[in-house]
Amino acid sequence: MSHHTAREAYRKLTERINHFPQGAPPTELLFRILEVLFTPAEAELVALLPIKPFSAAAAAQLWKKSETEARDILEGLASRGMMLDIETRQGQMFVLPPPMAGFFEFSMMRVGDYYDQKLLAELFYQYLNVEEDFVKALFATGETQIGRIFVNERALPAENTLHVLDYERASEVIETAAHIGIGTCYCRHQLSRLGRNCEAPMDICMTFNSTAGSLVKHGIARRVDKAECHDLLNEALGRNLVQFGENVRERVSFICNCCGCCCEAMLAAKRFAVLQPISTTNFLPAIVDEKCSGCMKCADVCPVEAMGMVSAGDPRHHKRKKAKVNEDLCLGCGVCARVCEKQAIGLKHRSKRVLTPVNNAHRAVLMAIERGKLQDLIFDNQALASHRAMAAVLGVILKLPPLKQVMASQQMKSRYLDHLLLRREGKPAEA
Repeated sequence: MSHHTAREAYRKLTERINHFPQGAPPTELLFRILEVLFTPAEAELVALLPIKPFSAAAAAQLWKKSETEARDILEGLASRGMMLDIETRQGQMFVLPPPMAGFFEFSMMRVGDYYDQKLLAELFYQYLNVEEDFVKALFATGETQIGRIFVNERALPAENTLHVLDYERASEVIETAAHIGIGTCYCRHQLSRLGRNCEAPMDICMTFNSTAGSLVKHGIARRVDKAECHDLLNEALGRNLVQFGENVRERVSFICNCCGCCCEAMLAAKRFAVLQPISTTNFLPAIVDEKCSGCMKCADVCPVEAMGMVSAGDPRHHKRKKAKVNEDLCLGCGVCARVCEKQAIGLKHRSKRVLTPVNNAHRAVLMAIERGKLQDLIFDNQALASHRAMAAVLGVILKLPPLKQVMASQQMKSRYLDHLLLRREGKPAEA
């Protein structure tokens, strides 16, 4: 009976997790991961929590506990990275992070005895690399992705020939961050437990703003100033690591410094390339054939194998090669341009500009629309218990371009939501 009760708690937690737009397909492996990360009692409680930020008082009401008891439980979860503890104008608030980028990573960001990290590494590897349902749901569904690539700033020409917006630069994220934390790279740490990691540095995973504030507060990341974070970014650039961060313009919460051999995002980009699992930069390599020596350095550093060699067509040197980029696979990171000693590779604008969501709420709504989960986002009973919360989400939807509004309306045919929309427009609702 106790096993059945525990199983039911993890099933309910899985349902709650799947209210996030990216979700986490329920499999036996996911249940085993949740068993490591949460006790059955914690799973049952967390399953009741909203997706939107909430207070300890709100959790206490949901759990039918005192506010002190609820706060102790929430802070305990936050101390292990299963919850984010943030300070707002309304006081202390808590947020249930998604699996990725979220509590999966946080469980591996602090080396210690909080979890059996060897077991977690094995389970994560199986869940993300053997079973494909989760990684497909995360990276290969919809047009709006959870993460995007930042252009390698060292590859940009000195002259102002390319228009680079502030939010396209990792250095600008550092400069504008309210909090900065550095943690252990989830991907390389996971593979180190399996004896498969490369030699790229581990302590180089960057978190920012409220996420960094919570992780630093609970010892999951260490606080650094902007100067040290810039130094770490320069180290990553020098090692030809690729900056993969949150796909928003404002208040970016993370930037990972990724290698092509360990990092889940880069591996997904190679496995599901045609589905465009990562939002690219607005740039592409431009190769000057006459300068290219065919040295293959650009191909060697490309994290997603988008750069290759073809015949140079030289009648005097039949074996001569030249670089060629597969633009359908290219992330536009610019690493290839940076390592080219012959200066045969520059950067050019993509023909169609890549659009980046403004903030986390904007991205969540777009992802929910594209993934057919808008009803989960809106009718999350705990998260949207009041009309005020409902109006906040609807406000984002109603600011979308007309085509996206049509898509949203197709997802929302309930009489209740129609009633809310009519009230907002000042029209009488149907009986």
